Formats: sequence, structure tokens, C-alpha cells
Amino acid sequence: MQEILSKATKVRLLICDVDGVLTNGGLFFGDDGQEYKAFHSRDGHGMKMLQDCGIDIAIITGRTSNVVKYRMKNLGIEHLYQGQKDKTQAFNELLEKFNLNTEQVAYVGDDVVDLPVMTKVGLAITVADGHELVKQHSHWCTINGGGKGAVREVCELIMKAQNKYDEMMNQYLQ
Repeated sequence: MQEILSKATKVRLLICDVDGVLTNGGLFFGDDGQEYKAFHSRDGHGMKMLQDCGIDIAIITGRTSNVVKYRMKNLGIEHLYQGQKDKTQAFNELLEKFNLNTEQVAYVGDDVVDLPVMTKVGLAITVADGHELVKQHSHWCTINGGGKGAVREVCELIMKAQNKYDEMMNQYLQ
């Protein structure tokens, strides 16, 4: 675990996939074709706290959804890349935009489409119910599954590694 915490101390950008990471991977469609997704509120709050600690967050997803656009706007996440069949292009844009090296990036994915980016970052993370091949190529695996608080775990891991967790939590104890 010390090696994971050491990697997390360097993180300046957290990138997350959506389906299977911020959601449980289920896709819900109404009769009118409208897409619905369920997000975990603790994941959202964890992302807000991490941003308050000075860590940027970006989303790279293969699908395109107004629901995702709305949720990310609600969370103050400006760096949203949807419809990305090849996620490495968006990843490279983010590295350039933030002037980061790969060691300063954590990526949370759950499926094989995430591997081209996950194999390049300093801290590759998958969720408990991620694909087996993704687990094999991850540095760390969450206890919770996608859409069930896994991203909150990631946010707290980074805050703890960077000695910001206690300060962030103490504000709720006053």
C-alpha cells in the first residue's frame, strides 16, 4: 500500500471513465430514447472535495450523453471528453493543457477500452467489479464497485496521500 500512496502523492489530475466507474455500468433508456444514469452522491462529493484540495478532474468517456454533461456541470468539472473511441487523444490533450507528465495523472477505468490510457498513467485504478484484464494492469483496485462509491475511495486515497484528508474532514466535525 505504501507504493500506491507514494504514486498518489504525485497526482495533480484525476481522470475518470463514466459507465462502470461513475455509474454501475447499466444503461437505461426511456420509450422516447432518453438515456438515464444513476450516479452515487458520495462520489460527487468526493470529487468536489478533491477539487477543493487543488486536484483537477477530467472525464473521458466513449459514449455521449446529456446526462453526463449535466452531472459534470453540476460538479464543476469543465474537462469533459465524450464520444472518445480512442481515449489516448483526449489524454494527450489533457497532459498538454495542464503541462503534466504521466506520473502526475491517475486514471479510473473498468473495461478494456480504458487500458490504452491506464497503461500510461502514474496511478492506474480500477473498480471492484472491473474487467479481469483491467485489474491485472491496475496499480490499485477499489473495494466498492462502479457507481457505488468507488470514486469516493479514490478521492480519499489521493487526499490521504497528500496529507489533506484530515483537514478536509475536520471541517465537518466543527
